[in-house]
Amino acid sequence: MSNLNQTLLALALICATQQYAQSQPVAPPSSIDVPNAPIPMRILVQSPADTVTDLQVICLFQSSPANTLHGSLIETNQQLHGLLDRIRRPDLFRGELGETLLIAAPNPGAAARKLLIVGLGDSTTFTPRRMQLIGEILYREASRLGVTHPFFAPTILDGGVAKFTTGEVAEQVVTGFLRAAATEKALRDAKASATQPVTALTFLAGAAHAADTRDGIGKAISAASRK
Repeated sequence: MSNLNQTLLALALICATQQYAQSQPVAPPSSIDVPNAPIPMRILVQSPADTVTDLQVICLFQSSPANTLHGSLIETNQQLHGLLDRIRRPDLFRGELGETLLIAAPNPGAAARKLLIVGLGDSTTFTPRRMQLIGEILYREASRLGVTHPFFAPTILDGGVAKFTTGEVAEQVVTGFLRAAATEKALRDAKASATQPVTALTFLAGAAHAADTRDGIGKAISAASRK
C-alpha cells in the first residue's frame, strides 16, 4: 500500500471514530456542584449503601408493614444483613417524625462509618414541608457528632411515596439545613456553641432526578440569600 493510501485510510478511521463517539449518548455526571451555596454542596448520583463517608443520613417512614422498602433502602438493608427489618417495629424504632437512630460502624464491609436514620412519620400525610425539620436535624446531628461533611439521602421515593418531585423535597431539606446553619453561626458568634460547624454537604439523588434535585436546592439557596 502506498504512503498516500495509508494516510487516506488513517484519516478515514479517525473520522469514523469521531462520528461514532459523537453519536453515543452522553452519561450524566456522577457529581454536580451546586452554585452559589453558602456551604459547599454537591449532588452525587450514588446509592447511600455505597457512599464512603463519616456519616450517611437516610430517612424512614413510620414503621408499618404498609411502608415497604424499595431501591436503595433494600440495598442498605442487605448491607446491614437485615438490620433495618429487625428494628422497624412499633416497639423499637417507630419512625416517628424527627426520631433518630445512630448506627455506628454497621459492618466491616460498610462504606459509611456511621449511619443516621431519621424518622419521617406517617407516609399517608407526608408533604415536602416536613423535610425542613429533617434538614435541621441533618445539620445539628452532624455538627454534634463532629462530622463536617455529611452525606444525605431523603429516600422518599424508596420509602414508597412518589407524588412529589425530588426538587420539592430537596428545597425543603436545604431550607431547614441552612436555617440550622444560620442558628449555629449566631451561637458561635456569641461564643455560645461548642459543636463543630458543617462545612460541606453531599446530597444523593438518582441519575434521573439529579438535575431536579439541584434546581430545588438552588431555590432554597436563593430564598435564604434574600433574608
